[in-house]
Amino acid sequence: MQHPAELSPLGKSSAYVATYSPEQLFSIPRAPKWVELGLTADTLPYTGVDIWNCYELSWLLPSGKPVVAIGEFSIPADSPNIIESKSFKLYLNSLNQSIFESREALVAVMTRDLSAAAGKAVGVRLRMLSEVAEEGIKPVEGVCIDELDVTIEHYDLPRADLLSADPGRQMEECIYSNLLKSNCPVTGQPDWGTVVIDYRGAALDHGSLLTYLVSFRQHADFHEQCVERIFLDLQRLLNPERLSVHARYVRRGGLDINPYRSTEFVSPDNGRLVRQ
Repeated sequence: MQHPAELSPLGKSSAYVATYSPEQLFSIPRAPKWVELGLTADTLPYTGVDIWNCYELSWLLPSGKPVVAIGEFSIPADSPNIIESKSFKLYLNSLNQSIFESREALVAVMTRDLSAAAGKAVGVRLRMLSEVAEEGIKPVEGVCIDELDVTIEHYDLPRADLLSADPGRQMEECIYSNLLKSNCPVTGQPDWGTVVIDYRGAALDHGSLLTYLVSFRQHADFHEQCVERIFLDLQRLLNPERLSVHARYVRRGGLDINPYRSTEFVSPDNGRLVRQ
């Protein structure tokens, strides 16, 4: 079956348009993947957001002088569509030789265009480089499980059967791994990430979690869908009072994507990690 993204610019040679071109944006419906996961728009067991950070953003002032900034875009997890990443890059490139009266004018245009593509209101924030530089690199919160001595044999597809927990022991903890990797479903290029899991529920066996996360290593799916699968598998196993899964992916082409799924929506920290 043809993947919806195969109709997008992804994996194809593309002309880089340098003047404002909102038609570059390509939407991919979330519904087919929700169906695959046993969900519908009305039965999502999580709330959340996909935060995109753009490090290659520039436009022209009325004087012709260029401006550079870092963009932060917040796409609701229940929006009808995701925005295909290469089309997003092509759209951003189209701003390079375009004149906008002010930063506020550009924010208004981008908010309109991205919200139309996602099918729901998208948050847009443009930040000066000095502001982001002042914040620096953030440490990952929680306990890292990457040094556990485990034997790993499965890499081709997510294996929820590898997960185990002790239902007789309740635990509240935040744990993370830098070993998350999956592949783009169209180009096969690797996607690298750090995943942070914060929960209150049956005590999760850390070794089993690590082998489970590594089982995504050759799996082909988009960032958002990998995180939703992790959330659902852990929710079924842990029967948690509270659960959040937050992946911080390494940027590609000047964009990083950071999906957050949670039983209780708390605005996630968008602090930049060392690989971002």
